[in-house]
Amino acid sequence: MASIDEQIRIISKGAEEIISIDDLKEKLKKSQETGKPLTVKLGLDPTAPDIHLGHAVVLRKIKQFQDLGHRAVIIIDDFTGMIGDPTGRSKTRKPLTRDEVIENARTYENQIFKILDREKTDVRFNSEWLSRFNFADVIELASKCTVARILERDDFQKRFHAHESIGVHEFFYPLMQGYDSVALKADVELGGTDQRFNILMGRNLQKDYGQESQVAIFMPILEGTDGVEKMSKSFGNYIGINEPPNDIYGKVMSIPDNMIIRYFELATDVHPDDLAKIKEALNSGNINPRDVKMRLVKRDNIVIPWM
Repeated sequence: MASIDEQIRIISKGAEEIISIDDLKEKLKKSQETGKPLTVKLGLDPTAPDIHLGHAVVLRKIKQFQDLGHRAVIIIDDFTGMIGDPTGRSKTRKPLTRDEVIENARTYENQIFKILDREKTDVRFNSEWLSRFNFADVIELASKCTVARILERDDFQKRFHAHESIGVHEFFYPLMQGYDSVALKADVELGGTDQRFNILMGRNLQKDYGQESQVAIFMPILEGTDGVEKMSKSFGNYIGINEPPNDIYGKVMSIPDNMIIRYFELATDVHPDDLAKIKEALNSGNINPRDVKMRLVKRDNIVIPWM
C-alpha cells in the first residue's frame, strides 16, 4: 500500500476542498494499521442517468481510492429520488415514479463500471434503510437539524425570499441523504461543490448519532468542450461516456488549449509528478498542445475506456 503522504497527494489532485486533511490522514493511518480499507461513499440521484465526463469526475476520484486499496459504496438514491434533489432548483420538482427511479438506476449501474473496479464496489439502494423508517424515526431524524440550518441552503434561501413555494418534504432531502452516511458508517464522502450542504449534513448527522464524522471531498465542476460553461447536455458541450470512440476523440481534441491541464487533473489518473512535467512542457512552449491532447485522449489515460 502507498504511504499516507503519497495517498494524500493522489487524493488531493484536482480536489476543490477536503474537510479535513487532518481527519483524512488519521483515517488513512488507522486503515494502514488495521488493514481495513476505508468506506468511500458516493450518492447518485437517479434522475439523469446518461453519464458524461463532468459526472465522471467524482467517479474517477473514487477509482483512485480503489487503486489505493479502499472500497467504494455507490448509493443509488432510489428513495430520496422520489423526492428529487432540490439543489439549484427554483421550484419544487415533480417526484419520479418508482418505476422511473429503478429504470434510471439500472442505467447508472451499466455505466459506472466503465470507470470503477466492480470487485471493489458495493452498489446499495437507500430504500434499504430509509423505507424501514416509521414516523417516530422520521421525527427523530428531523430533530437533528433546525429550520434555520436548512434555510442556509442557497436554493432554499432564494426561494424563501422570492416567496416561491418550498415543500416540507424537500427539507428532508439533505437529511435523508445525510442519513445514508450514518447507515453506512462512511469514512469518506465525495461529491461536486454543488453538493456541499448535503455532504456536510452527513458529516454532522454522524456526530449526532455517535459516529466518527466522515471526511468530505468536494470536486470542482468540469467545464465542457467550450471551456466556459459547465459540461451539460443542455449546453451541447458534453462528452458522454457511451459515445463512439471517434466522437470522444474529436471532442477531446476540440477543447481549448487552456483547458488541457484541467482535463488532466479531473478526468485522468495521471500521477501528480507526471502532471507537473506536462505543465512545465506546456508553459515552456517545448511541446505542441495538440500532442498533449493526443496523450490526454489515449486509451489508458482518459477516464472513458475505449471499447
